[in-house]
Amino acid sequence: MSVSDGFPDANAPVIDFDRFKPSRSFVAARKRKDLLMRVLISLAFVVALIPLISVLWTTIARGVTRLNLNFLSYNMAGVIGGRPTPSGGYGGIEHAIIGTVEITLGAMVISVPIGLMCAVYIVEYSNNGRLAKAISLMVDVMSGIPSIVAGLFAFSLFSIIFGPGAIFGFEGSVALALLMIPTVVKSSEEMLKVVPHDLREASYALGVTKQRTISKIVLRTALPGIVSGVILAIARVIGETAPLLMTAGFIASTNVNLFNGQMTTLPVYVYQEYSKMSVTCPASAGSGCITNIPMERAWSAALVLIILVLVLNLIGRLVARVFAVKTER
Repeated sequence: MSVSDGFPDANAPVIDFDRFKPSRSFVAARKRKDLLMRVLISLAFVVALIPLISVLWTTIARGVTRLNLNFLSYNMAGVIGGRPTPSGGYGGIEHAIIGTVEITLGAMVISVPIGLMCAVYIVEYSNNGRLAKAISLMVDVMSGIPSIVAGLFAFSLFSIIFGPGAIFGFEGSVALALLMIPTVVKSSEEMLKVVPHDLREASYALGVTKQRTISKIVLRTALPGIVSGVILAIARVIGETAPLLMTAGFIASTNVNLFNGQMTTLPVYVYQEYSKMSVTCPASAGSGCITNIPMERAWSAALVLIILVLVLNLIGRLVARVFAVKTER
């Protein structure tokens, strides 16, 4: 009989598959290596969690002491040393919260459109040309620029336009935008590259223009990743202190005008309070005076900053989930 008849050839050699079977010692060695890697990965995970948990625990334990409605709804106007104010509190961070939100939103308005359009050009239009390579190189260089250099640039730019000593909130937004743009560009670029080319080709085959394909299909598909990149960029700049000290300044009262007057942010507030360390309470101040109130305010403001970052992350995830492309199962 032959194989062509549909039956195996009786004279054909029989393959001994048992010889390919791994030995017990080999299997045991693989199990030991697998166990070792599991232990190492678990230890690395625990080691990475230790500083995170330590920072969160310390901030919460020390920050919750002064964190109350009075602290959130009043500024530092009229606060003298460690004495209580007429409202019953010891000063607050209302002006710092407003300044942080407005300056960060201003930076987003500047950096997100610029960074997103830059990423779209690199991925969709450039065809890996010289200009795209030059842009990518400049973005890489910008990502390594120290934050104080960005603040110095923004301060110099607005001093040239508005005169020496020009300091206001929008100037801080420009400084933060310079730090956000590289992160937005890189994250958006990677997310756009992940979008399958089949979606683009299917859209072009239906006669859809390239601009509409990018805006309705490519960007819509990559939206969750782009939002995550924007959140990462916000987390990168929301805790900056040095550039905002040079551009937005520091005041004790509340200023809601981003384009006029100095504004205080939470990182700058924490820095200023930490710089004081403690205050002197005279004998006539009474028992209501607290000598270490600056440190208590600094820890509480740091806790509020962490909560603000958490809220922004939750909002970003919600936006990404609402506008993400729905897939049928």
